[in-house]
Amino acid sequence: MESISQNPATDAGRATSKAATILFWIFTALFCLEMCFTAYYELLPQGAQAFIRLGFPNGSFRYELSLAKLAGVAVLLVPMIPARLKEWAYAGFAINLVSAVIAHLSIGDRRLAFIPSTLTSMLWAVSYFCWRRMRGAPAEVAG
Repeated sequence: MESISQNPATDAGRATSKAATILFWIFTALFCLEMCFTAYYELLPQGAQAFIRLGFPNGSFRYELSLAKLAGVAVLLVPMIPARLKEWAYAGFAINLVSAVIAHLSIGDRRLAFIPSTLTSMLWAVSYFCWRRMRGAPAEVAG
């Protein structure tokens, strides 16, 4: 026997919430995979050379950045983490992505160098937007 809903608005909200949840997990998984990949890459000798090329010293910064990325990934993927920590993780990733663009701009890098950070920024934005939708909070940027 089929269930007939008495409130179409609730059904529409439930469908929107389910779609936002599915999109959240897809885009968050892709974003977190990319962050794990970059965290690993930064620890390789090629990553060290890339940091030097961008003007960063060959010190512990890339290790700290890799550790922070992995911690942020854990915060985003574990459902029981408080929302306040997830906000901080999203903010940290946003700062990281903007800093990557600034670093490439500062050395006059070719246009192709901006593709990875741009695509990763798009994954970040969709993940964040869907997370805000799931929580019932507006995902608008205050201006």
